[in-house]
Amino acid sequence: MTDIPREDRRQQPKPRQQQLLKPETAAQKLGVYLPATPEAFRAAPISRDALQALQADPPEWLVTLRREGPHTRSETARRLGVSNSALARSGVSDAMTTAEIRALLDERPDWLIAERDKHAPGTGVVPGTAIGERPARGGTDSRG
Repeated sequence: MTDIPREDRRQQPKPRQQQLLKPETAAQKLGVYLPATPEAFRAAPISRDALQALQADPPEWLVTLRREGPHTRSETARRLGVSNSALARSGVSDAMTTAEIRALLDERPDWLIAERDKHAPGTGVVPGTAIGERPARGGTDSRG
């Protein structure tokens, strides 16, 4: 063996490339309705670092959008205490604002009562204390 050092021919690690998300994916991860977001958000891909920054310190538009809507279909269903399919069956629009959701909870139409009872039995008649919150079940547990 010789004492002469050999050249290091191992493959060098590549620099990390920034991962980019489509605006649709970023909006889904933030839980907001994409058409209601600012044009700058919808125009270009968003890096994972920028997404984490938005989650950690949300700007005013994101806070307002989460609070007032319009909300995605899944968020609307969650706030009403029904399934996404129930919204489709009842003909409810894809995006609803918080005010529209509150109005539906105040009106308590027959379809909402029936769908809430299907989704979580025992919750169709008594409204929750907050938007989308299911009331505590009264009585004893019938499962034995």
